[in-house]
Amino acid sequence: MSSFWYIENVDMYTLLCPHKFAEYSATHVFKRFAKEEVIYWQEDSASTIFLIAEGKVKIAAVSENGEERIKAILGKGELFGEMALFGEDKRRECAIALENTTICPMNVETMNNLMRDYRDLALGVRKLIGWKLQKIERRMEILLFKDAETRLKEFIKDLAREGGRELGGKLHIKHIYTQQNIADLIGVARPTLNLLFNDLRSAEALDFKRGEIVIKNRQMFAV
Repeated sequence: MSSFWYIENVDMYTLLCPHKFAEYSATHVFKRFAKEEVIYWQEDSASTIFLIAEGKVKIAAVSENGEERIKAILGKGELFGEMALFGEDKRRECAIALENTTICPMNVETMNNLMRDYRDLALGVRKLIGWKLQKIERRMEILLFKDAETRLKEFIKDLAREGGRELGGKLHIKHIYTQQNIADLIGVARPTLNLLFNDLRSAEALDFKRGEIVIKNRQMFAV
């Protein structure tokens, strides 16, 4: 599997935030958003790239009839709005803070200057953007062609491969998602997700609590 639901080990905030560079630190400012506050709307002008310093952000597309499709849920160190680097002039999705969130904004010119001056940084940004596109594409394919149980298993499998830690023959997975976040990402109602998790727990495939999933039967998830 070559794509991920999130990239836990790529903390672009640590590498990229302009306040870490002397030539930008004096003028750089952070922005803070309250829970459920909109960072940008679909169709807004796209001239800024954002890094998450703290908190969580939901990226979603809204159809003409008002139906929302969750594309990603991002946490500390992740980048969004990056398509502005490739000439996107209007947002194709909206970004909403899921909790009190601190954002590091950069205009396109600043980002291009940093990438020009720091080649390793430019490579990291390009890789991150490629991974994000892959994971979104994979998630869309799973939503279209897999049943609810398989979607949950694939979600957990991707989390395990990216951030699982083996302990006593089990895989412990720390993650940033609430159960509602997971339900949104795999396209099921919250009660359906609870049933799916309870079925897997009854089958002794896993245990779960807020912020952690423990895989007990690794064969079931092929990890």
